Amino acid sequence: MIIGCPREIKNHEYRVGLTPESAAELIAHGHDVLIEKEAGAGIGAFNTAYEAVGAKIIDTAEELFARADMIIKVKEPQASERAMLREGQILYTYLHLAPDPAQTLDLIQSRAVCIAYETVTDAGGGLPLLKPMSQVAGRLAIQAGATALEKSHGGRGVLLGGVPGVMPAKVVIIGGGVVGFNAAQMAVGMHADVSILDRNPAALERLENHFESRARVLYSTSALLERLVLEADLVIGAVLIPGAAAPKLIRRDLIARMQEGAVVVDVAIDQGGCFETSRPTTHAEPTYVVDGVVHYCVANMPGGVARTSTYALNNVTLPHAVRIANKGWREALKADPHLANGLNVWNGKVTCEPVARDLDLEYTPLAVALQE
Repeated sequence: MIIGCPREIKNHEYRVGLTPESAAELIAHGHDVLIEKEAGAGIGAFNTAYEAVGAKIIDTAEELFARADMIIKVKEPQASERAMLREGQILYTYLHLAPDPAQTLDLIQSRAVCIAYETVTDAGGGLPLLKPMSQVAGRLAIQAGATALEKSHGGRGVLLGGVPGVMPAKVVIIGGGVVGFNAAQMAVGMHADVSILDRNPAALERLENHFESRARVLYSTSALLERLVLEADLVIGAVLIPGAAAPKLIRRDLIARMQEGAVVVDVAIDQGGCFETSRPTTHAEPTYVVDGVVHYCVANMPGGVARTSTYALNNVTLPHAVRIANKGWREALKADPHLANGLNVWNGKVTCEPVARDLDLEYTPLAVALQE
């Protein structure tokens, strides 16, 4: 199979779909790997590193898309990239389609085979290809929030951990999954006053056992959420419904009543965000202010630590990429029902039920795609 890895073109996105080591692994299995010129420069992997393992450097994205049987990326294809996809071509990347009707309709029109990292599952019901980026984003959320709280960045002028004799910042983390857990680890480590909210009894028990007295682990009710948010210096939105749009847990009227200069970090922005006032931002202009509250809603947070993120991502995406290349997409998905859950769009049809439901599109069961 001919595998193409283009340079990411989303604003301030420095990650790359294949490291030189990943390219070498695919080549060792007998596949041809095409890398767009300088695609890995953002992580310090230059053209010579790819050429040294046998990959071919391609000057333009147009040529790469035209030659490749499978495209491996990090972020969802931008409009110019979607226009280059063709029928039967495999796209393997993050998609986050539920809040993005324009991308979804373009992928439908392309009739490409679109496999989304974020809906691939594992035997325990987890999202193993999303997990490393959730770990990175959770940890970055606290760094970003701490910076945004500085007065020079529009915040309240509060130091996250305080100092002796001065109270630390109050941090509220909504959601106790991978993002929330990692955010809490960072916030606790910086000696903030941390509250974690969730409704899953198993998650509450796991969090309580881990953090003990270092963080409050609380069952989320509307009344409690409102009280804590109004008292908070920093609120982290860390709620995920796999494949679906994020629920709007914090309404605009509540944002308007928060403390002047408080900060909200919406890690769920890829799926539409869990604050009603959220809209995607970039690393170039990461924040904006609504009703005196600083919003950080960067849609590709892990791109800011591109080298760490790329290697963490390749560790989990590469094994599936090898199987898809070795067996072909249909046989690979038939052999692994968890990988099969990653198929979002195929042959002009939506095969991910939450995406179809949220965008009011016709849903085609996965079995239909696999039996042809």
